[in-house]
Amino acid sequence: MDFPDFSLTAKTMEEYRENHWPNLEEAIGRLLVHNPTDHISVSYAQIYSYVYRCVCQQHSELLYNDLILKITSHLQQVSTHLEASPPENIIENFSDALNRYTASLQCIVPVFMHLNKSYIEPKLNRDLKMELMKLFADHVAEKHVNTLISLLVQANATPFQVQPSTMASIVKGLYSLRPEWAELAPALFSSFIPQINPPAVESLLSDYAAHDKKLQMELSLNGFSRSVSRGCSLQQLPVTVSTTFPKTADSISQMCCCCFFF
Repeated sequence: MDFPDFSLTAKTMEEYRENHWPNLEEAIGRLLVHNPTDHISVSYAQIYSYVYRCVCQQHSELLYNDLILKITSHLQQVSTHLEASPPENIIENFSDALNRYTASLQCIVPVFMHLNKSYIEPKLNRDLKMELMKLFADHVAEKHVNTLISLLVQANATPFQVQPSTMASIVKGLYSLRPEWAELAPALFSSFIPQINPPAVESLLSDYAAHDKKLQMELSLNGFSRSVSRGCSLQQLPVTVSTTFPKTADSISQMCCCCFFF
């Protein structure tokens, strides 16, 4: 009967604690905080080598737990920074935090590929990138989503208060983290994510048209002139809906107002 070499196990554990993990922790920390547009002097080959040794020395579980704790600690600091931000800076600060984090994962996930393939996927039935994005959702986005969406709705009502690219990036990012967050502000999310609304219903076509006509009247009362192209009126506009209703409510609304120019 073969017995494990406990002296070797103790030696590799000491090597992990004194050499492998400290070097990995430092590299991960630098990747998490660096600006995506700046150069960072990190040896990815060296990081991969440390990860490979840890897995081969049967420290996969320990390495995974240390990695999760390290990134969780970082994200808690990010959340604290957002809490201290004045309201006018929250949107930009959240956008910066999300972009910086997703950029760092593009570096972290590949160098931990061996851990993902040999431990996380087969043993935990998970994926490393999805796990790390879930950490951001749990420790950052979830804590600020209500305030953030409220500010986004206000900003969306005032053109160019926030750059459209920033708005789109945040809304799409929130939706990718948790699609159910779209229910908090359906109009906002549907402005940036196509076909997010439920399919149009034939029985509500008159309601869609009435809503669109009301919008046109409100715009007219607020100083926008309205003209009709080629003598076309809202009532005359042909609308064809198939029995399968492939159109969404948004697209039906667009069809109803396509003949108006401002």
